Amino acid sequence: MALIIDENKCIGCGVCASMVDTVFEMNDEEGFATVKDPKGASNEEIQEAIEACPVEAISI
Repeated sequence: MALIIDENKCIGCGVCASMVDTVFEMNDEEGFATVKDPKGASNEEIQEAIEACPVEAISI
């Protein structure tokens, strides 16, 4: 599974990283989330984080 975070959409709210910190992490310097390990959680957990993103910045 290839996870993509649109850096132009991401507002750096941290919801994805707080839900699945094994997959997503915040890049505090740049102000947006990054993918740390796309296989760090189940597909269901990742999908929940994707759906929780308030600006729909995460895609597969």
